[in-house]
Amino acid sequence: MTHVTTTATSQTPRPRSARRTAHAALACALTALCVAGPLVAGPAAAAADDSGAGVTHVEVTGNRMRVLVAVPPDADVDLEGVTVDIDGTSATAEAQPAAGSGKVRRTAVLAIDTSDSMRGERAAAAHEAALTFLDTVPADVYVGIVTFDGQVATPLSPTLDRDDARSVVDGLDFGHGTRLFEGIEAAIALAGEDGQRSLLVLSDGADTTKTPLSDVTDALKDTDVLLDAVSLQAQDPSLATLAAAGNGQLISSKPDALAAAFAEEADALSRQVLVTVTVPDDVTATEGNVTVSLPTGTDTLTATAYTTVRAAAPKADAPTPVAAAASGSLQLPAWAMYAGIAAVGVGVLLLLLVLVPAKPKPLGAAARVDAYIGGQHSSTPARQTETLAPVREAATRVLSRNRGLEERIGLRLEGAGSELRPPEWLLVHSGIAAASTVLGLLLTGGSVLVGFIGLAIGVFGPWLYLGRRRAKRRKAFNAALPDALQLMAGALEAGLSLPQSADTIVKEGIEPISSEFRRALVETRLGVDLEDALEGVAERLESEDLGWVVMAIRIQRPIGGNLAELLATVAATMREREYMRRQVAALAAEGKLSAWVLGGLPPAFLLYLLLTNRDYVMPLFTTPMGFAMLAGAGTLLAVGVFWMSKMVKVEV
Repeated sequence: MTHVTTTATSQTPRPRSARRTAHAALACALTALCVAGPLVAGPAAAAADDSGAGVTHVEVTGNRMRVLVAVPPDADVDLEGVTVDIDGTSATAEAQPAAGSGKVRRTAVLAIDTSDSMRGERAAAAHEAALTFLDTVPADVYVGIVTFDGQVATPLSPTLDRDDARSVVDGLDFGHGTRLFEGIEAAIALAGEDGQRSLLVLSDGADTTKTPLSDVTDALKDTDVLLDAVSLQAQDPSLATLAAAGNGQLISSKPDALAAAFAEEADALSRQVLVTVTVPDDVTATEGNVTVSLPTGTDTLTATAYTTVRAAAPKADAPTPVAAAASGSLQLPAWAMYAGIAAVGVGVLLLLLVLVPAKPKPLGAAARVDAYIGGQHSSTPARQTETLAPVREAATRVLSRNRGLEERIGLRLEGAGSELRPPEWLLVHSGIAAASTVLGLLLTGGSVLVGFIGLAIGVFGPWLYLGRRRAKRRKAFNAALPDALQLMAGALEAGLSLPQSADTIVKEGIEPISSEFRRALVETRLGVDLEDALEGVAERLESEDLGWVVMAIRIQRPIGGNLAELLATVAATMREREYMRRQVAALAAEGKLSAWVLGGLPPAFLLYLLLTNRDYVMPLFTTPMGFAMLAGAGTLLAVGVFWMSKMVKVEV
């Protein structure tokens, strides 16, 4: 079986081969038997040499080449006189018969049609032809068998054991259907990836599946597997297309000529010559024209192929591609990344220049009140507060255009118990966002995607942290409020006034109750009513319980009554509500855990795939279809998380 193919270490070459002599000999043999059909050759990969010899396979290791050359059946090659030229430069060469050398693996796979239409005479002819092939093929050629009818089977993996192969041929079964294309795909996979690989397909019908013919032809071209086809029904054009894609030919034959056809295919493998070539040092190119001259008694055969002649050495100074770029993600060039980092550095320097302390100014009334309140409920010294004044003034100029933003930041900071003011928080927040963005760019070599992820973490992370801290503080305040009210009720029963009982909470209470009541008492000393001061505490911490207490005090003070008994009753009610709240939280814990798992599993699994199999998921971030899938999945996930949160959230 003489084919045109080349296997090398660096790239797929483009050889030229001579198949005409072998195929012509096969046609003559079939004609002599007067039983063969016409010989139909598919388009050749390259023009064949006039001498009838051709290169069928090339392997390159370092500066050594192994070349398989097919010769005509009537040629008697003088192996000692074989010479090789590479781009006009003579090379040292040694020739020997390929059969029995064991230096190049040769694999032949028989793909046999076992459909119902092959029963009877055709089945007997196929059985005889397969056995003839096994008896004729060289002993060092690995032979595998694939059968296809309604199912595709691989009863024999490539092996040198001819007895096993004969047993498989003797036990062929037939069935309905003709999965021709799937059978050839299975044969391509069975042939493996090493050495010269060739397929011999026998079929008498067209494919009965919906497998596209283009899938099989593409597989033949991509894997460089050679294919010859023997058809018992010349009307099917798909076999001719497959033979052309596999650099082979289609033989239309009658059943009684199959044995001769298979014998000729096996004999072609026996006539191959293995030429071992040492590439001269003068040849520095990795590809070139290889010309093999094979002298005979009467003439000299010539086989030529353009192929890889030397394994390409890796370039030591070649830049290593960044992993993110290799995976197809958007990547910033190096100069843009460093320019961005330099711009961030310049911005930080200008910010420091803006924050240079100016000449202290006299404190106004509002500043004095703020300093007084801060000194009462904060452990920060007054000197440190004055040191941070220039920082607050610089950020205040930014917040002055958006008073609503400043108020929202102030409420969150006060609710979380932070000592920072809105201008200071804005500076810290901006610094965290810039630092996380630069860190993401540096860790990934300038990946824009990771840079945006770092920016999102820097923008939303501190805000979410502040909200979580505020919620935790509010929960602790509401949990401690019943005990504080009970303490106030005891102080009132002892004869203390309402402000004095509130001062008892400041001295005896726990955080955050004590600090918030301390602030309320400070405000009363500045002229604010105690009810208004306590209502301000309820607004900062969003405490409905304290709001009801303030409402009860407002109603009780004008009309009179036992305030201590009222506070004790409210405290008992709050304890019962807290007990109910904890019971509901325990019952809803399973639902909340399920919501967290179901909501967090898809993003977590996507992150895992990005870290372990990046190429598999990158189409989601680089193609329009991927963007649409991400948007749809994100929308559905958000809706699901929203409804699950509503189901497990119970107001008490």
